[in-house]
Amino acid sequence: MKRVAVLGATGSIGASSLAVLRRNKDRFCVRVLSAHRDWRSLDALAREFDPEFVVLTTPPPEDFAPRWPGAWRHGADALTEAAQTPDADIVLNAVVGIAGLAPTLAALEAGKRLALANKESLVAGGDLVLAARNRGGGELLPVDSEHSAIHQCIADRPSAEVRRLTLTASGGPFRTWPRERLDDITPADALAHPTWDMGAKISIDSATLANKALEVIEAAVLFGVDYDQVDVVVHPTSIIHSVVEFCDGSSLAQLGRPTMEVPISWALGFPDRLDDPPAEPGFDPLRDGPLEFEPLRHRDFPLFAAGVAAGRSGGELPIAFNAANEVAVEGFLAGRLSFGELAQVVRRTLEQFSPNTVDSIDQVWRIDARARDVARQESGRGEALPTRAGATISGDD
Repeated sequence: MKRVAVLGATGSIGASSLAVLRRNKDRFCVRVLSAHRDWRSLDALAREFDPEFVVLTTPPPEDFAPRWPGAWRHGADALTEAAQTPDADIVLNAVVGIAGLAPTLAALEAGKRLALANKESLVAGGDLVLAARNRGGGELLPVDSEHSAIHQCIADRPSAEVRRLTLTASGGPFRTWPRERLDDITPADALAHPTWDMGAKISIDSATLANKALEVIEAAVLFGVDYDQVDVVVHPTSIIHSVVEFCDGSSLAQLGRPTMEVPISWALGFPDRLDDPPAEPGFDPLRDGPLEFEPLRHRDFPLFAAGVAAGRSGGELPIAFNAANEVAVEGFLAGRLSFGELAQVVRRTLEQFSPNTVDSIDQVWRIDARARDVARQESGRGEALPTRAGATISGDD
């Protein structure tokens, strides 16, 4: 019986993870649950799963009155402690944003299997994450559908045999919109993703293609390939999740209907496959074909190029890109920025950072905080935003 800690349990990935775990109670038990501020949903989950303890990363509000009588812990440090608890063999990190980096490092240094759905860990702290894995002997399994697909195709093959990785993108809700309409996009438009059911932050990132830039950075870090070996194509139906081309010219792709339960299942059960097909039916060539592809519209969605360039340069720049994008997304959702201004804020922020080496998590925090300050100034916003554990738009509210 494997013991699992689910961090970010009340978000969309957390919900999918718990659905998989419910169906596999003979193999897994939930020992830790966390949420950012949605204590009511966390309380209901605690009553269902009865873990060793739960974590709420924000201070308890005045109306905090949980019915679950077990141990409640609060704050960012408690989240890090949860990631290294001896009560869990597997840590599923579905925390949204830079707040996920500290538990990622803690889990790997503690020798855990880390099922990672927090892409910012690799974007902002890629070298730190790999070093933590090497020090602690932890195991890193991606939960992003694209990176899980690559992992399933590569299996135990060495990176030297990989010629090219191709990530697929749905194209988001504005794939077919002419350029002149993009200036009139509202938050409601951007949240209406045609394929995936995601939280607000990730939905906006998908609409701007910033999310795909983050995934390119992830792929380069996870699989040890050069940026020139990572391509992105638009695949509207999201049936093929990624393609791996090998040095002998052959290519392998992972196919399936859009559901996050398959990559979650793979990360939990690897190297075995759980006998647990999701409710969504599997790939049917007659029903799901033809498989169509389109080029990315780089000119119309400039955040993609900005993010990939930041990842390629490295150092402070991917951290600054991630932070500035989060601030810009929050401004867009609040109606302070237009859709087109998102890229402007991020680009102007990146101009104030360099590819200098980053070798500690404290440096990451400082760069992240400075980038947020710069992005707020660039977007004409003066009030402070939280950093570190509360730094991002939460996926659990």
